Formats: sequence, structure tokens, C-alpha cells
Amino acid sequence: MIEELTMVELLSRAALALVMGLSIGWDRETKHKAAGLRTMALVSLGSAGVVLAGVELAAAMSVDGVQLDPLRVISGIVGGIGFLGAGAIIQSGGKVHGLTTAASIWVAASLGIACGFGLYRLAFVLLGLTLVVLIGVTTLKGEVFPDGDRGP
Repeated sequence: MIEELTMVELLSRAALALVMGLSIGWDRETKHKAAGLRTMALVSLGSAGVVLAGVELAAAMSVDGVQLDPLRVISGIVGGIGFLGAGAIIQSGGKVHGLTTAASIWVAASLGIACGFGLYRLAFVLLGLTLVVLIGVTTLKGEVFPDGDRGP
């Protein structure tokens, strides 16, 4: 039987998702992107909230060996985030903008999902690697293409 989470566990999972979303948002904000601190924090927190609701409902409705599947909430999050990410992508003058923002929204959602399920090690690994990509690759691109030339 699935047990209900304590208030401390609920708060810690949600707060960690919020902080991780803020971490990604900070990078996007410093680069003056539309989806920054608030967007990434809310995406991550919202994803954690949906997962936590699924976990809590599964615990509350577990009766006589019949259980709800809290993993199904992931499919709902994935669909919603895909829609949100698509809205961040803009095509103008033959160029596409916003792909990194859309990908960042996707990762913020996955951080929320991981935190909601209490998969803290996974969440920290994802956050670390995401920040390496967002910060490290940007720094490397500046050194490889110092004049702003993005290459072919």
C-alpha cells in the first residue's frame, strides 16, 4: 500500500523543484530570454505539484489491493509542456528562435517530476548537467566563435 507523504516531505519536494526551476530560470534571465526565472520556477513547481497530487491520490485511494497509477500523471505533464514549449519557438525570416528556451522548459518540467516523486539524486544530476549545457556550452561557443559567428 502506498503511504501518504508527510507535510515535511511534501514541502521539501515542492521547494526543491522550485529552487531547481529558479536555477535554470536564472540562466535564461541573464540571457534576457522571455522564459526566465518565474516561468522556469513555475514549470518545475507545477510539474512537482501534479506528481505530488498523483502520489497523494494514489495513497488515499489505495483500497483492497486496487491502486491508482501515479506514473500516468507524467503523460499529462509531457503533453502540456510540449504545448508550452511549442509556444516558445518562433520562426521569423527563415530562422528559428526559442529552441533552447523550449528545451529548458522541458527540463524544468522533468526536474519537477523527479522532485515530486522524491528522486532527488536524479533531480540533482539533471540540474547539474543542464547548467553545464546552458552555461558551459555558451561559454565555449563564445570562445570558439568570438565574433558572434555561430558557424555553418
